[in-house]
Amino acid sequence: MTSTALLTDQYELTMLSAARQAGTASRQCVFEVFARRLPDGRRYGIVAGTGRLLDAIEKFRFGDEEIASLRDVLDADTLAWLADYRFSGDIDGYREGELYFPGSPILTVRGGFADAVILETLILSVLNHDSAIASAAARMVNAAAGRPIIEMGGRRTHEQAAVASARAAYLAGVDLTSNLEAARTYGVPSAGTAAHAFTLSFAHADGSDERAAFAAQVETLGVGTTLLVDTYDITTGVKNAIEVAGPDLGAVRIDSGDLGVLARQVRQQLDDLGATATKIVVSGDLDEYAIASLRAEPVDLYGVGTSLVTGSGSPTAGMVYKLVEVDGVPVAKRSSRKESHGGAKRAVRAARATGTIVEEILLREDTRPEEGSAAQSIPGADGLDVTELQIPLIRGGDRVEGLPTLEESRRHVAHGLVTLPWEGLGLSHGDPAIPTRYLNEPESR
Repeated sequence: MTSTALLTDQYELTMLSAARQAGTASRQCVFEVFARRLPDGRRYGIVAGTGRLLDAIEKFRFGDEEIASLRDVLDADTLAWLADYRFSGDIDGYREGELYFPGSPILTVRGGFADAVILETLILSVLNHDSAIASAAARMVNAAAGRPIIEMGGRRTHEQAAVASARAAYLAGVDLTSNLEAARTYGVPSAGTAAHAFTLSFAHADGSDERAAFAAQVETLGVGTTLLVDTYDITTGVKNAIEVAGPDLGAVRIDSGDLGVLARQVRQQLDDLGATATKIVVSGDLDEYAIASLRAEPVDLYGVGTSLVTGSGSPTAGMVYKLVEVDGVPVAKRSSRKESHGGAKRAVRAARATGTIVEEILLREDTRPEEGSAAQSIPGADGLDVTELQIPLIRGGDRVEGLPTLEESRRHVAHGLVTLPWEGLGLSHGDPAIPTRYLNEPESR
């Protein structure tokens, strides 16, 4: 088992050491993960990375190599404590694939201060990255209006981030990935054919030989393959593709130029050549706005990469990990624009009978009804359907059995997007799709 214990910041461990010296390490605490606001232009977020996070917490153990690397940082007593460390607290959270809004308690961690504080960096690293990718991908899926998308951003980000990005994109509704590690590890369906380099590799002293490249690809992969037709001249490329593969060619891909204009021209050319079933794939720095602009064009599949896996298209989710309760006493940060709401919270979402959600409501944890009993009446939610949002994830340090699978979470994303008010799905700037309301907020120290 590869340890995740050093995927953290040094101050997590120096805080732990100081707390042990001060005698406060065992004080029972509640930490919450939330985003104070959504990224500019976003109306909702998608919780992603929960499954990866639970795996990472199980591996958050300090073995001999990890302890040895910390000998110049920590005292011997703290190192001995870390050698026996295993998270033993409880974690509740929004299920993976759930919508979230400003203030949503996406994750609630309960345990001794020392037990819980050192998970901060790991938790935020996973949830911030994956939720940013999933939120961007969901917007692209919505803009595609039912047309499939392939994620192909592995060459634009860190090699391990590429795997996590492919998983998060698939969770949000993207259909395929080019990343084979994501296919192996998470079962994400994969696809891929050839790049411009393959076509260029057939060039010789007398010029290019696009037809030979196409013939080699079809011979190996069959007529259902996708031929990249814009290495040289697109019109000639399409002509060569159909002459080599015949009218049953699976698809042609366009990776540059004015994609809308080119898609119309290529569609007409394919139809004139009798290849009426040959699909058109477009790629090349597409984001949700570019995808939306191509809705009226004869495009069958979109390839997305840079704008999905980099910060330009997937701005940080901005989640924070804040201490909200110590030994049952609410605590809160008061810094300007970095404020928090003290006390452990229960989160519910209210919806009309049609299923359209109206608001998210945060209440004090001590208002939670007994397990198995009906949800108690909530002021201002009369006549609305109320759903509890958090589910148990870890109990006594052990992962809860029967949590939603990646496929189940993927379906949950699709269902959740349908429940948004129609204006919440728009790509224009605006307030969050639904408001967050705090009830019974306790006095905080």
